Amino acid sequence: MALGRRCHRHPLPGHLPPTAPVPPAAVAQLAARSHRLAFVAPKDQLFYGFLKPWLGDGLLLSRGQKWARHRRLLTPAFHWDVLKSYVGVFNQSTHIMHAKWRAAARAAGGPVGLEVLEQLSLLTLDTLQKCIFSHESRCQEQPSEYIKAILELSTLVVRRHHRLLHHPTWLYRLSADGRRFAQACATVHSFTAAVVQRRRQALDRLGRQAWLESHQGRSMDFIDLLLLTKDKDGNTLSDEDISAEADTFMFEGHDTTASGLAWLLYNLARHPQYQERCRQEVRELLKGRDVEEIEWEDLSRLPFTTMCIKESLRLHPPVTAVSRCCTEDIALRDGRVIPKGIICLMSIYGTHHNPDVWPEPQVYNPLRFSLENSQGRSPLAFIPFSAGPRNCIGQNFAMAELKVVAALTVARFTIRLDAGRPPRRKPELILRTEDGLWLLLEPLPEVA
Repeated sequence: MALGRRCHRHPLPGHLPPTAPVPPAAVAQLAARSHRLAFVAPKDQLFYGFLKPWLGDGLLLSRGQKWARHRRLLTPAFHWDVLKSYVGVFNQSTHIMHAKWRAAARAAGGPVGLEVLEQLSLLTLDTLQKCIFSHESRCQEQPSEYIKAILELSTLVVRRHHRLLHHPTWLYRLSADGRRFAQACATVHSFTAAVVQRRRQALDRLGRQAWLESHQGRSMDFIDLLLLTKDKDGNTLSDEDISAEADTFMFEGHDTTASGLAWLLYNLARHPQYQERCRQEVRELLKGRDVEEIEWEDLSRLPFTTMCIKESLRLHPPVTAVSRCCTEDIALRDGRVIPKGIICLMSIYGTHHNPDVWPEPQVYNPLRFSLENSQGRSPLAFIPFSAGPRNCIGQNFAMAELKVVAALTVARFTIRLDAGRPPRRKPELILRTEDGLWLLLEPLPEVA
């Protein structure tokens, strides 16, 4: 079913039904029409609208010229030179998680069963707070009201979507969930606004040059970069715009990456031969080093681990579908037309499991992504970060984090399936499981 409102019109001859999913071939055609479609097929406003009180007019929810301006202004914040400075944060947060896992294994006296999705969500929230706000929340080790609010907002948005009586805003505000949602929004907004206002005041007080000099010796975080960015006319982003983008990045960046990591560990547990090959690749990379950390230059030296990550994202994409509302008729190559006003559900999961593109699509085979096997494959066959101009601006950030966490985890732990708790897929905002994703983790001897 398409996400969003139904259009009450009958399918015309040669037209797609109003709420039918778009076939995979049509997905490729739609995405290939690039920049124009960012305006022709904006995101539908019902489901995405539930996020508006939380995320404001950030990249996920804005449209038209505002979206185009923000996309241009934010792109430098995800440049390779900026991402390099975040790799140390990824290592640090992974060390904290692994220390907890080792302590749990010592207490258990052997392999320990852990629900890894929750653990990985805390890890990604930890890294994002450091990379966006330069804030050390220690959320992996102690409770955080801010982190609790973000997790609650994600849960409440999904629940509202499934409860039709909660769709009208006025009625939702009267409900217990609506009041909890408003309170959690207030917690998140007050934290973000305080950081932005404090930085803005420092920038205004010191002036741009002195402010930059005060940052010498430490990396710029996301807030810093957005405060400094200007468009061609010299206009900056408002505090409200910066807060919306920071909240959006926190939302989009934690659950998706955690889901990708959890399913990757699950797939490596199911296929110990691939897990061991990743382990040997990482150990060879780290051989002879005083500190067991993944560096920026290492990310391109993990070809097999990268293939395993991509195949896991194909088999279990964190975001299973995206929806768009067409603002004009769109003619497909086969003669059918998607009429104006129709909301299209574009299935990433369906595209990744299309047997015409991916032979034996249910089989986990990392070698699909070897250079030789990727020759001639459409770039739109693999779209875990969506495609076209409204693709995920943070995909390189996410891939870097996936590589660091995966490499260090296979180097330090043997990962096995928990036979008593097999996962059952549960698509929500991201691809989750019914009762968590449980794995058995056994620490490997630490390299001297």
